[in-house]
Amino acid sequence: MTGLDAIVGTRELTTPADMHAFGVEIGRMLSAGDLVVLTGPLGAGKTTLTRGIAEGLGVRGPVQSPTFVLARTHPSLVGGAPLVHVDAYRLGSAAELDDLDIDLESSVVIVEWGRGMVDGLRERWWEIELDREWHGRGVDTACGVTAREADLDADSPRIATVTCRP
Repeated sequence: MTGLDAIVGTRELTTPADMHAFGVEIGRMLSAGDLVVLTGPLGAGKTTLTRGIAEGLGVRGPVQSPTFVLARTHPSLVGGAPLVHVDAYRLGSAAELDDLDIDLESSVVIVEWGRGMVDGLRERWWEIELDREWHGRGVDTACGVTAREADLDADSPRIATVTCRP
């Protein structure tokens, strides 16, 4: 087994601390050349998970969402692979992701909002889909029910589904 093969499946994470700890576990399993795509709605815990992964890898922080810079590289503090943290939300295509010229061979690469963007970058990668319960009742008349900001930060359980993609 390599990468995240040992944890393929579903796991319930009840708190942000659980999400972080799951990330630490994941980070200890990853090595240079591994690619992980994080999928899930706003507030699902993608960046919290990435912070845990960074801790597990032993890279320099702080880890923040790279929404406006698209990608951040965090060098290893322990002689391992660097972490490249990508936010593909503002990218229009897989070609734009490829244009970032990320060193996929020598780095551990985490791509938030990367579904449909990494096909062809690696033969094999892992996708972690995060789903969250939502208890909000906010209403947006144009689009139907939407979450209120406080509800996005609520400590509701998350379901993490880890899948290997060929």
